[in-house]
Amino acid sequence: MTRPMPDGLELDDIQHFLVARTPALAARYEFLHFDSAAAGKTWLTGLIDKVGTATSVGTDSPDARWVTIAFTWNGLRAIGVDDASLATFPDEFRQGMAARAVMLGITGKAHPDTWDGGLASPELHAIVILFARDVPERERAERAHAQYLSDIGGIQRLSFLDLEALPPYREPREHFGYLDRLTHPTIEGGEAPTPGSVTAVKAGEFFLGYPDATGGTPPMPQPETLARNGSYLAYVRIQEHVGVFRDFLRANGGETREGQELIAAKMMGRWRSGAPLVLAPEVDDPALGSDLQRTNDFNYAKMDPHGYGCPVSAHIRRMNPRDTVDNVERHQLVRRGGTYGPFLPEDAPDDGVDRGIAAFMGCASLVRQFEFAMNVWANDPSFNGLENQRDPIAGTQDGTFDFTIPKRPVRQRLTGLPAFTTIRGGAYFFLPGIRAMRFLASTAAAAAA
Repeated sequence: MTRPMPDGLELDDIQHFLVARTPALAARYEFLHFDSAAAGKTWLTGLIDKVGTATSVGTDSPDARWVTIAFTWNGLRAIGVDDASLATFPDEFRQGMAARAVMLGITGKAHPDTWDGGLASPELHAIVILFARDVPERERAERAHAQYLSDIGGIQRLSFLDLEALPPYREPREHFGYLDRLTHPTIEGGEAPTPGSVTAVKAGEFFLGYPDATGGTPPMPQPETLARNGSYLAYVRIQEHVGVFRDFLRANGGETREGQELIAAKMMGRWRSGAPLVLAPEVDDPALGSDLQRTNDFNYAKMDPHGYGCPVSAHIRRMNPRDTVDNVERHQLVRRGGTYGPFLPEDAPDDGVDRGIAAFMGCASLVRQFEFAMNVWANDPSFNGLENQRDPIAGTQDGTFDFTIPKRPVRQRLTGLPAFTTIRGGAYFFLPGIRAMRFLASTAAAAAA
């Protein structure tokens, strides 16, 4: 029986993915197709007890193996959910990310026509994420799942992606070298927020069946058994063009390392150590960057209204405008993911190898949260009073947009930004609760819906 927690969240029924971070340093994402509803149900039945919940991850319980499972709309249909139930899911989830790419600003070299691995195909039905403490453990999990698929039959692996921490670093960093995982919303009733974080966001902003920031409980897909304690995931695989990024810093930051690092910090909004420019505008402060009690304790409207420290178009200021926009809590996302591809040493030439970040953005409304963030915060050229500027890191760049660094007496404008990142794949998934997965795995699921 699900154990209600003091805050009302049924943590025994919620997959751990958006609540508790695993101590994993490696993972595999496998993208699957069901040949039949029976095959999908058989596969799911054998894995449910291995799925980590918000209360079990990191414990000795049977499901502490950190498996996560989610389905596309086509996957729910393929596993036997009937048309009446499928019709109650929101349009954006039913259509999928690929169909909505142009509206999201995913165009040009990032357009779904260029994606591989079946991510833009209706044949994509599910993802299984296998977390591990290290690469050998991940490889054991891969072999076990491959054997399981062989034993039951009827499941096709369309593609996979292996992730692992970058070897030069002792903390989570991405390929450009920035310290990662510093800012995230705090879900009401969850862990204590760090100073400066978006505090106590209502659970209904991330999980279905709970009150959201309006005080109401939005309608859920039906039946309730399928929807309650579920979330939506927007998955994106983002290639990082490390060589292009380093060349840009050298071309625009001058001959000194300090000048190049300042340009890197201005575009991100933080130094690569994680220290925010609002608190360390001139010189890096690595101790500040790694101190979670201080590194998020700032605002923009009062402390840096004109962007002299952190430019208005810097990545972290666009993707979390804090106190400079209204209702910011209604657009928050829980981000999960990691790095893929080999580390490129600082003095090495660009080798053309695909490397980057594979990330999930979790929310209760793909339109209001993920799609708003992509369409407005990342890609609107006039965001927050700007002109012809997109997010320099996460926005879709094609060489026609600029980046402005406010300065006294004359601002600095960097023109014709190249693409430092390119989306190479994406999909919308539904992350069901444990009861919902048992419902999906049952032979009565289609009739009960």
